[in-house]
Amino acid sequence: MDAVPGTPVVGEVAEVARAAQFADGPGEAPGGLLEAVHQELLARRLDEQIAARFPVGQRLRILDVGMGRGVQTLRLARAGHEVTGLESDPTLVGAAQEALATEPEGIRERVRLVEGDCRDTGVHFLPGAFDVVLCHRVLMESQEQDPDATLAGMARMLAPRGLLSLLVRNADALALGPGLAGDWDGALAALDADPGTDRRGASVRADRLEALTATLAGIAAPLHAWYGVRVFTGWGADAPVPDEGTLERLLAAEDRAGRTDPYRRVAALLHLCGARDS
Repeated sequence: MDAVPGTPVVGEVAEVARAAQFADGPGEAPGGLLEAVHQELLARRLDEQIAARFPVGQRLRILDVGMGRGVQTLRLARAGHEVTGLESDPTLVGAAQEALATEPEGIRERVRLVEGDCRDTGVHFLPGAFDVVLCHRVLMESQEQDPDATLAGMARMLAPRGLLSLLVRNADALALGPGLAGDWDGALAALDADPGTDRRGASVRADRLEALTATLAGIAAPLHAWYGVRVFTGWGADAPVPDEGTLERLLAAEDRAGRTDPYRRVAALLHLCGARDS
């Protein structure tokens, strides 16, 4: 099998399992497979987009909106970037602070943690202050039915040629979870309406690729690339992270499927990258 772009060198997969102990999502246990998969896939695609857009070695100014416990915040700081994490949940801010405290001084100096709401980026930061803005899972947890204003606020934070990275729940795949579990009433309900329900039966918010594509165009950060996340692992209960060899093969399959039609269109999550042209 040909190498998939962004595939890590042997040995780096262990970092996925280590990072998963800082599980960001409800229903995803620390150290669980679902968190490990989506964090690793985000890391691969982000690194790929950054490498294609910015000069090698450039220290980027990155804003991680809704950073959770700071998995990507810390990873990007370790890579040499200056990262600001914005999070409204004080418990998660505290968890990120604890994780940051274990890092070397040089990494700690590159990270700033701010407690605040994702809708208030303009309150905390100046327009054009960041090269990259991450908005991962924020819309999934939001009760807002129209995210345009929130996303427009984040886009205003981008410097020229800046990159906006979104991770959202895929509204076009909501019926797959209950359908594969044999819950036909749940599958029919998910086919009929938004929002749908997750694997625990809770109401969830989801977004469609076409709608977000139009939104990104309207906020001057048009869609540059998009990927499916958790094509195969998005539909069952969480599980422990498997041995390294199995995890490498699983990630290779997920990575390739997430870049390939029609598979990426039925992934549980979508990763969209919008980019300013100037």
